[in-house]
Formats: sequence, C-alpha cells, structure tokens
Amino acid sequence: QVQLVESGGGLVQPGGSLRLSCAASGFIFSNYAMNWYRQAPGKEREFIARISTGGGSTNYADSVKGRFTISRDYAKNTVFLQMNSLKPEDTAVYYCNAYRSVLKGGYWGQGTQVTVSS
Repeated sequence: QVQLVESGGGLVQPGGSLRLSCAASGFIFSNYAMNWYRQAPGKEREFIARISTGGGSTNYADSVKGRFTISRDYAKNTVFLQMNSLKPEDTAVYYCNAYRSVLKGGYWGQGTQVTVSS
C-alpha cells in the first residue's frame, strides 16, 4: 500500500523555523519527483516546492523562494521541507506529493498543519 505521511507541523512564532518530513513507502521512491503544496482556509491549493527524481533540480514558488528549502534522502525514502523566516501568511495545511507523469499519475499525503502566529 502506497503511503505518504507528513510530520513536523505545529505552532511557531513569526520569524521562526520548522522542518517538515514526508515518509514514503509502497513505491519506488527514486522514480518520482517530490513536491510540497499548501492550502490555507478558504483558498486554493498552492504549489510550494519541487525536487526532481535525482535530486539535482529544485523549483520554488515566488512566495517562499529564499526562505524554504526542499531536499530528499533516498536511504530513508523521505522528503523534507525546511521553512525559515516564517510569516503568518504561511499558515496552512502542508501536503506532500509524489509525481510520476501525467499518464501514470502520483500520490498525496494527508497533510500536516502549520500555524504561524504570536
């Protein structure tokens, strides 16, 4: 059974940091690009970050560029999102996504809540 399990969310003050993890199982991890998305209350799901199958290429949304870093650990089948200089507008449920292709599709995790507030 394919599983993507996010962890590491919580409450943090503005300017603080969090490190999210997404543990993958049930598929060949290295065949999938990995992505992070987020969804704030009442808003559309938003792309945050992507890392390629080999880990050599990354892409970030303008809203998080320079503050967030995506990485992956093949030995642990885990993708990470390091979030620094957090702002209240970063408050959202953060979702991990494994993407193979438009034809073969991919997988989604259940999400982890991040709340940035004083």
